[in-house]
Amino acid sequence: MKVRSLGAVGPEVSAMGLGCMGMSDFYGHADERESLATIHSAMEAGITLLDTGDFYGAGLNELLIREALRGRNRDHVLLSVKFGALRSPDGSFLGYDGRPAAVKNFAAYSLKRLGTDYIDIYRPARVDPGVPIEETVGAVADLIQAGHVRWLGLSEASRSTVRRAHAVHPVVDLQIEYSLMSRSVETRILPALRELGIGLTAYGVLSRGLISSGALKGQSQSGFRSHFPRFQGQNLENNLALVEALAAFAASMAVSVAQLAIAWVLARGEDIVPLVGARRRDHLQEALGALDLDLTAEQCSSIEGLIPAEAVAGGRYMSEHMAMLDSERPDVP
Repeated sequence: MKVRSLGAVGPEVSAMGLGCMGMSDFYGHADERESLATIHSAMEAGITLLDTGDFYGAGLNELLIREALRGRNRDHVLLSVKFGALRSPDGSFLGYDGRPAAVKNFAAYSLKRLGTDYIDIYRPARVDPGVPIEETVGAVADLIQAGHVRWLGLSEASRSTVRRAHAVHPVVDLQIEYSLMSRSVETRILPALRELGIGLTAYGVLSRGLISSGALKGQSQSGFRSHFPRFQGQNLENNLALVEALAAFAASMAVSVAQLAIAWVLARGEDIVPLVGARRRDHLQEALGALDLDLTAEQCSSIEGLIPAEAVAGGRYMSEHMAMLDSERPDVP
């Protein structure tokens, strides 16, 4: 397994991480035995970074990971945990809580569910607009000082928020959506991360399954992604035309369209680690194949020409969820 470092002061991790969210929430039914087998296969393949959130399945995802790690060496994996999202019994989102007392409360419950005495990377799922980021980060710093957490991460934060957080305690990585269809991070955020020596863990590298052979075959999109603007009406037709062009290029290289899309993210820099949301072993194996692709600058340019950022139709979230993204708000240097 190839490895990469999360920023200048962060840990060394596998060049690809496993996003476990879909095994417990959002994407419809997932078979628990297959999910466990997929996590085990990922670990056996050398993947060391497992990403979860305490609100995925109201804690079920953390319990799933606990079961997957049972009888295995805890020190062989790094657990990245997001906190702060508030949900009602019907699953809807109620906002985010970044208050210091809440942060420590969330951590206590995650440690119990995961069956571990430390979390490797702890990060607010979203920036709470009602709490200064310095206070949220200060609480995580306290947890690090006490030995309950090892490193601080952020998620969907703007460059100004990243700077403010990093001034309180070193940030090892920013988790943010990054794919051929979501490239806004390149303009301001990614340069700031590189200036500060902060890594990037990229989620949504397949645009939630839009960049896949399944989408081209017309397979229905289960769960909440069917409500995303990019999967609706004319937007979907437009975006699938882009994916078809990319798939033809992938075929000329004898790889799948998903492998090509993941390889493109990998090629964007050694400081970037893509998270793949595979829920099945066959999807995981396909994704792992991207690690064998070393794209040239010319190939990357050709790929970007097939899916120009401005040609993608529809936002990456529904409008009400876009409003919750600090990374999408007007920013200052």
